[in-house]
Amino acid sequence: MLPYIAELIGTMLLIILGDGVVANVTLNKSGMKGAGSIQITFAWGLAVMIPAFIFGAASGAHFNPALTIALAIDGSLSWGLVPGYIIAQFAGAILGACLVYAMFKDQFDATDDPGTKLGVFSTGPSVPNMPLNILSEAVGTFVLVFAIKGIPATAAPGVEKFMVFGIIVSIGMSLGGLTGYALNPARDLGPRIAHTLLPIKGKGDSNWGYAPVVIAGPVIGAIIAVLLYGAIPW
Repeated sequence: MLPYIAELIGTMLLIILGDGVVANVTLNKSGMKGAGSIQITFAWGLAVMIPAFIFGAASGAHFNPALTIALAIDGSLSWGLVPGYIIAQFAGAILGACLVYAMFKDQFDATDDPGTKLGVFSTGPSVPNMPLNILSEAVGTFVLVFAIKGIPATAAPGVEKFMVFGIIVSIGMSLGGLTGYALNPARDLGPRIAHTLLPIKGKGDSNWGYAPVVIAGPVIGAIIAVLLYGAIPW
């Protein structure tokens, strides 16, 4: 039970901090409105690192169905844990997004643009092109998972969490402008579900037509990463 609780709470914290920084920077009447993409990129790296420090020993700190599936494929995780992990990750993502809305409700109400409101919850492409958007998400997730697999087992305890922070920030700064670098189906679809269900003033459409990008891209990229890493004669 502990691994599932860890994945649920860890993913909830990930979304509170990650979606929270987007709300903080983009919504009207926020004290940090206009701070920009650098703050968002660093904050998302920290949003992954902080719950990883807390829950790494309890569950492996996946917080990402694509990573969970990939690690099951390469034998690092039992397939029996996969359904519970994924359910916990989506539940945590939805709860985290609901809390972000509750905290920033006045700022949501003060913001007119529906796209800005959706952008707090979910990713979207700068240029809609589904094949290239899937490629971008696949490449970004490949880098994430391949780099995670490559973290030395001899690294001092805790250092690997800082390395993950660096990986996330690097991907965001290099590729984030293409699709918003979801890299994680739960991170995008959980908040998108919350956006659909919450009574957000003037929220507009939740753009479910984009969902295949944040499912296919991360899962494909993660699976290729573990298969290639396992095939290399280290």
